[in-house]
Amino acid sequence: MLQDEGNAFSRKLGLVFSLPEDLRTIYAGFDIVLPNYNGDESWELPMPARLVIDTGGVIRSIDADPDYTVRPEPEATLAVLRSL
Repeated sequence: MLQDEGNAFSRKLGLVFSLPEDLRTIYAGFDIVLPNYNGDESWELPMPARLVIDTGGVIRSIDADPDYTVRPEPEATLAVLRSL
């Protein structure tokens, strides 16, 4: 599990996007003010992603999709872990 304050690691992987102004207004209407959660002034979110990183810091597998409803099957991730 990764706590990625300020989306620093996600940004290096190209997985961060900024919410457009119209969505910021909608989010704020639901009392979801991303800067309060991000710890900075950004209205950014990371794309959902699942990475397997070995003990040497090498990314062995990455599954990412801009559609947050598309998630990798847990068994696929477990297969990668078992192969290490």
